[in-house]
Amino acid sequence: MNPPRASAEQREAEIAQRALRHWREAVPNDRMAHLVKDAMRGLHRALQVRLAQHGVQPGHWVFLRVLWLRDGITQRELSLEAGVMEPTTCVALRAMAALGYVKLDHREGNRKKLYVTLQPLGRQLQQTLVPLAEEINALALHGLSEADIATTRRALLAMIDNLARDLAQA
Repeated sequence: MNPPRASAEQREAEIAQRALRHWREAVPNDRMAHLVKDAMRGLHRALQVRLAQHGVQPGHWVFLRVLWLRDGITQRELSLEAGVMEPTTCVALRAMAALGYVKLDHREGNRKKLYVTLQPLGRQLQQTLVPLAEEINALALHGLSEADIATTRRALLAMIDNLARDLAQA
């Protein structure tokens, strides 16, 4: 009998194979949004598996990435940088503080703003987790030429820009 982890990994592999078959055979010209969503799901699953091996929640990864670049910012700034709603940020930060990843405090003279500061454990996670993310990127880009990667980046950035402009006009 396979342990639960092995069966979960087999299930994830089957999901990925079905998605590939779907794109190659059933709907090779379906909407770009669906293709990007399936690629993102694959990247997310790969990251989730690796984070779980270190006891880190995927939701915490988003905030850690921002804090590794901009430590000591307010909860509101962190929420904006991470692209996450403030109530969700609040819940995640309380859990991260309980785990010893961050410290939450008000600065003297401003009791309104809550500042988020990495603790040594949160800072140390960078050395462990960033290589995992880099591994996933390398895995996802395996077999693609530098030119294809550059073209894909330009195309995705243009799509993001187009959609941001549309939202601003709405």
